[in-house]
Amino acid sequence: MTASKKETAKSKYTPRLEQRYNEVLLPALMKKFGYTNRLQAPRLEKIVINMGVGEAVNDSKKTKSAAEQLALIAGQKPVITKSRKAIATFKLRGGLGIGCKVTLRRERMYEFLDRLVTIALPRVRDFRGLSSKSFDGRGNYALGLKEQIVFPEIDFDKIDEIRGMDIVICTTADTDDEARELLRGFDVPFQIQG
Repeated sequence: MTASKKETAKSKYTPRLEQRYNEVLLPALMKKFGYTNRLQAPRLEKIVINMGVGEAVNDSKKTKSAAEQLALIAGQKPVITKSRKAIATFKLRGGLGIGCKVTLRRERMYEFLDRLVTIALPRVRDFRGLSSKSFDGRGNYALGLKEQIVFPEIDFDKIDEIRGMDIVICTTADTDDEARELLRGFDVPFQIQG
């Protein structure tokens, strides 16, 4: 490889939200919380998207369909989650695929968060903001969507069923206040407490 090809290979695309974090959000967080080192400041660690498919007990093709839709939304192949043990009341056998999940990190994580905040959440019916009470006490935030069709990647005519999904945003923040401030910097629309 020549020197110019190496430089082109190294010059990577940086997502818009990652640039905002490095240039605007990181200095603001350091100033607000009094951090002396930039590694003390909270940052996004990963985003986990989970889609449960309860009706897969009767039809295993529904799990495959959900996994294909989740792959379109996340831009990454999901993992099929299987039941650990059999539960007779739910007609559930051990090892049966009952959902799918995907863990996004780095560029894909920032790209997904950008699409979630700017495109998907405004398309949710009767959306009045996300609850600021959904933090877990250790700086992670969880939210649920009732329909996968709020993402533009999903073609409404080709879906077999409307499914919901859980989205967990994991941060390195120690407290909920730090994580809330980090997510506000990414324009996550929290409800205004009144």
